[in-house]
Amino acid sequence: MSITKERKAELVKQFGVNDQDTGNTRVQVAILTERIRNLTEHLKGNKKDHHTRRGLLMMVGQRKGLLDYLKSNEIEAYRALIAELGIRK
Repeated sequence: MSITKERKAELVKQFGVNDQDTGNTRVQVAILTERIRNLTEHLKGNKKDHHTRRGLLMMVGQRKGLLDYLKSNEIEAYRALIAELGIRK
């Protein structure tokens, strides 16, 4: 259900300024999006897993907050990020 170290490193490299830039808002949103997609697939097969569903909803809320922050500070980066990740807001 969680993402591998290699996948996380790919996301940091793709969305961060450098390979160590894990605190960047764009990187955090990309990692959360990957985790949300994995949990969504898990929940399609395990409909009664309510504990995981709660965690998923918390992640969606955290991602929404980060996207709102990015939207208020860097609107062009926000638009590019949601287009690249394929999420709609």
